[in-house]
Amino acid sequence: MKNTIDILNDKIRFVVRNDSQNLALVGPVKLPIKQGDFEATFNWYSWLAVDSQKTKQQMIDDLPAMNLAFGQQSSVLVYGDFENRDDALIRMHSICHTGDIFGSQRCDCGYQLHESMKMIVEHGCGAIFYLADHEGRGIGLFSKSLAYLLQEDYYDTVQANHALGFEDDVRSYEDALKILESLRSKPVTLITNNPKKLAALQAHGLAANGHVPIWGGLTDTNARYLQTKVEKSGHLGDVKKLLV
Repeated sequence: MKNTIDILNDKIRFVVRNDSQNLALVGPVKLPIKQGDFEATFNWYSWLAVDSQKTKQQMIDDLPAMNLAFGQQSSVLVYGDFENRDDALIRMHSICHTGDIFGSQRCDCGYQLHESMKMIVEHGCGAIFYLADHEGRGIGLFSKSLAYLLQEDYYDTVQANHALGFEDDVRSYEDALKILESLRSKPVTLITNNPKKLAALQAHGLAANGHVPIWGGLTDTNARYLQTKVEKSGHLGDVKKLLV
């Protein structure tokens, strides 16, 4: 039987960060997915910030003491010839415990995640970056639960975050962009309704040809949330027309 490092060595690579840590990128792992009638097999990668002095073997040896289950790690689902194909779609998807897992109708996150998978498979090439430190636009799950209570008392999403002492949006995409650069050097098309998000990512080095919208998943219970995105976060769309 092979040693652990002999099996994993070619599946781990270090992506250099501009500080004392590297990003350990693990994969690809073949991940067959089924959601209703939709089926596809993606290549799954996950990444973790580690001390830049550590070797792959040292990182593996340290895993039991790292308590990774008490935090979150980000990952990316890749479909098709992502490295070489000229045209690829990507989605930078912020984790949403309530929407992605429970199917909450207070947002459109679960819809966007699953619809992005379908769009990428139909397109033939792309990647979904699932960003684990983005819950509640970066405020965390516990803070998000408090923000939801404020929203039940007529605060909108932005007002609730401000009331808890947070900015509108505290998410960072730096690590995700470094992982993207390690997987693909050609430009991509971003799946988003927010041109400001595209511009911000481009300012941080994203090579992008533009963006495609992903409207849908609208319900009576998330209409105000979506309208706030349009009015305060720069998203394109008319929620009132979608409700007709």
